[in-house]
This record gives sequence, structure tokens and C-alpha cells, in this order.
Amino acid sequence: MTNRTNTVLYTDVTNNLKRRVHEHKEKTVEGFTKKYNVTKLVYYEITESVETAIFREKQIKDGSRSNKKKAISDFNPNWDDLYTMI
Repeated sequence: MTNRTNTVLYTDVTNNLKRRVHEHKEKTVEGFTKKYNVTKLVYYEITESVETAIFREKQIKDGSRSNKKKAISDFNPNWDDLYTMI
């Protein structure tokens, strides 16, 4: 996820993507996303298990900012908000 100007990147794991993004959009979650107005879903992956999801989250978080931006651009070239598509 990112903010309106695409300057903040946020990675998380959830078992219900639509609900979780909605929580961020409505700012019902205290913390980083509320503080930095992170409300736009620009990238996501669906995995078969929670273990795989956590493994991917760690890989993404450990990656460079440029690798994150490339993954987003490959998946979503215009960095559109994908919330309505999930």
C-alpha cells in the first residue's frame, strides 16, 4: 500500500484483503498507515498458506525500495488503487 503521492510504501499480511484495506482507508487502524495516510492498494499477492504469506512479506520488507517500486510497476504500471478490483 501507499499514500496519495506514492511516496510511502507499506507491506502487511492479512487473511482478508478487502477488509484490511477498508480499515486503512477509514483510518480505523492506529499506527503507521494512519499517521502517513497510507490508503491506496497498489500491489498484492495471494498465497495458499499463512506460512508462505509471512515468508513473502519478509522477502518484500527486506528488499530494496527500488525492487519494491519495480514489483509494483510491473504489477500495476499506473499505480492505480486496486481496492475496487479485489
